[in-house]
Amino acid sequence: MPDTNRRIVVLNTGSSSLKFAAYPMMPEAPPLLSGEVEGIGNSARLRMGGEIRAVSARTPREAMEALAALPDGPLTGDIAAFGHRIVHGGPDLNHSVLVDDASLAAIEAVSPLAPLHNPPALDVLKGLQKRFPGVPHVACFDTAFHRGHPAVADRFAIPDSLYQEGVRRYGFHGLSYSYIAGAMKTQAPEIAGRRVVVAHLGSGASMCAMVDGHSVDSSMGFTALDGLPMGTRSGSLDAGVILWLQQQKGWSVDRVEDFLYHDCGLQGMSGLSNDIRVLLDSDAPLAKLAVEYFVYHAARTAGALAVSMGGIDGIVFTAGIGEHSVPIRARVLQRLAWVGFEVDAAANAAGKGRITSANSRLSAYVIPTDEERVIARETLSSIAF
Repeated sequence: MPDTNRRIVVLNTGSSSLKFAAYPMMPEAPPLLSGEVEGIGNSARLRMGGEIRAVSARTPREAMEALAALPDGPLTGDIAAFGHRIVHGGPDLNHSVLVDDASLAAIEAVSPLAPLHNPPALDVLKGLQKRFPGVPHVACFDTAFHRGHPAVADRFAIPDSLYQEGVRRYGFHGLSYSYIAGAMKTQAPEIAGRRVVVAHLGSGASMCAMVDGHSVDSSMGFTALDGLPMGTRSGSLDAGVILWLQQQKGWSVDRVEDFLYHDCGLQGMSGLSNDIRVLLDSDAPLAKLAVEYFVYHAARTAGALAVSMGGIDGIVFTAGIGEHSVPIRARVLQRLAWVGFEVDAAANAAGKGRITSANSRLSAYVIPTDEERVIARETLSSIAF
């Protein structure tokens, strides 16, 4: 019988948020509790158990310390292990690992490739190691799901020597895609084993081409800057623009990095907000352009990924925008009508399950993702003896 008193604690660390969940020692059991500290560094708030309260947290690690101070929080009870989302695992960490000195050093070595995510996740992990000595930690990588890509989808047109050093197209949001690959078997069985584009659309956004639940291509590449336009990240950008900023405007490498991660995307294009809801409600011309740009590139990327699979049988929308934005889903599918998608307006408004009409040649679904569940599964599997 499983020990119902022990728990797995999952941490999903972002640059300004810390999601958490505590699970019993049973892979598919519902979480004992879950929540999020959001707005870290600027009026941080804790959402847990249907309540919202202000907390003091300038960094994700301080958010973790705030959670540790809660008598009813996730960091109480008999903790068997911690599971962490690590965005970038580099070329060598292609599966979840028990954290030791060697794996920690390997994660730190590739952290410059995910400056918004890896460093704060490692800071939280190290803080927990000090607070809970002897409790194992498992690192689960967003890049691992994509490691089986064919060479034509894995490489850039650069010398092989750089590829051998790790300069390649990794793909991200892999924990989310892993969950969707499994969830399709019960929530979208007609397309689960076929050629599917999964659209993880949120403040960070990417798309994945899946064949029989396996990734064969992705919109993101070497870093999480690539592909679709995002909340504050540029998405795909001609490398010549970066050269121009450095050579003609005299920008330093650090300034270019900060610009690409924080001042571009929907925020940069609209000059108004990185929140698609704000932009949809705005009549400002640049806000309307930013929305249309996002829709255009989502549809364009879906078409490109269909080529990667040799065709397309369906699309799944997930993550914040994908799960909750009725107009964005409708507009993406309208741009893909020529392929065979016909939106069912009522089903799309409901935002659950299949959202295409009975006459639609191809099927589109909304499936909520659950990265924390995948981390819990991987953590349980990694510590099982």
